[in-house]
Amino acid sequence: MSKGDQSGFMSSAQQMKEDLGPALCLAKWKQVSLHLPTGVNNSCYHPPLHPISADDLQRPGGIHNTEHKKQQRMMMMRGEKPKECQYCWNMEDLGKLSDRHYRSGEAWAAVDFEKIKNSVGNEDDVVPSYVEVNFNHACNLKCSYCSPQFSSSWGEEIERHGAYPTSKPHNAPEHFVGNRKPIPVREDNPYVDAFWQWWPTLYPELVHFRMTGGEPLMDRNTYRVFDYVLENPNPNLHLNVTSNFSVEDQLFKKYISYVKRLCTPDIEHFMQYVSLDSGVPAQAEYIRHGLDYGRMANNVNEFLTDIPHRNSLTFIITMNNLTVTGLPALLKWILELRKAHSATYQRVWFDTPVLREPAWQSLQILPESYATQLERSRDFMLSNMVTDTNPLHGFKDYEVQRLERDIAWMREGQSKDNSLAKADFHRFFNEHDRRRGTDFVKAFPEMRSWWAECEYHARQL
Repeated sequence: MSKGDQSGFMSSAQQMKEDLGPALCLAKWKQVSLHLPTGVNNSCYHPPLHPISADDLQRPGGIHNTEHKKQQRMMMMRGEKPKECQYCWNMEDLGKLSDRHYRSGEAWAAVDFEKIKNSVGNEDDVVPSYVEVNFNHACNLKCSYCSPQFSSSWGEEIERHGAYPTSKPHNAPEHFVGNRKPIPVREDNPYVDAFWQWWPTLYPELVHFRMTGGEPLMDRNTYRVFDYVLENPNPNLHLNVTSNFSVEDQLFKKYISYVKRLCTPDIEHFMQYVSLDSGVPAQAEYIRHGLDYGRMANNVNEFLTDIPHRNSLTFIITMNNLTVTGLPALLKWILELRKAHSATYQRVWFDTPVLREPAWQSLQILPESYATQLERSRDFMLSNMVTDTNPLHGFKDYEVQRLERDIAWMREGQSKDNSLAKADFHRFFNEHDRRRGTDFVKAFPEMRSWWAECEYHARQL
């Protein structure tokens, strides 16, 4: 992305701030995240997931155009702010551009701005252009902030050991029953069936299609999508996959062979998302239990080296309270990768979405000194910005702004009484260490004082 493109990205978000009014967000129409193992969806990752009803399943495209979502659209058309979108309202109250401005300003959404702003809000036939789908919850990792709904490995652990002993028992087996229990991949899934019935209508309209998990490299539906795309080229399609990039070598070889065939003029672009929350190997492996950092790093380099055409790689850095001290090392690696692999266009990206739940892993419960550490990471980015003569090997202004947004959100919550969340932090990770044979202080020696503070609250509450 050139400096001009960066300016365009920011100016479109600024323009949408003016055009959208107090409540409208185009993502409610043009974007959807589908979690098919449990039959729920949301318009982006900020609102809570809501169920796809039996009636929704009967309508073509009803897995996106749910009755719930149509109600939220109508509220927006009346200028009312849906409560489920509170994260964006909070950002705007802090004077920041929110994700509704960024998302609505992107071409895949903005193209239908005039049509949407003149709509009623309850139409049935909206075909989204940005779709994320989780076909099943099979996963080889047990990330600290995840749950059995998104990880079969987590499910196996709680079936064996039960809930974590936080103030409200965390990931309790009895919670994951009924429609909260993921449908096993070996069983028929009506939501997956509904997706594939909708797919021929959806596919021609897609601009971005992203497969998440679970771990999509372990899912047969991923390769079914790949086969369909290879047989039905779509030169407008941005095809995206999110992975931990730490699967068995033979499976990774299969995946890479597909991606090589896909990265041709038959699609516009292939984006590989890699989930990673620290540049310190021991800390990354602690946060995302089961991760093999060396394997992941090798696979990142293989992807960037062996797939030279029509592709990029984005690190998804979920900003939680275990990310702060390892972020500088990760930013330095990203800078090195940009210098090594971005010759004619930017191939290495990253995003810093903030984690809000579980509360004990939130940035907001950390002491002030950790916000200062994040500001030092921001200053590192500012000292290594792109320039007119070096447009590919530095950081972008909007990347800095996103981190500043995270810092603002962090500081906004630090004035609250976070004693219970601190107590739960110790309860959770103390049990984490017992079950998984890990050692928090060994992985995060620089957080020893914080650990002791949380232990004090755990004993008091």
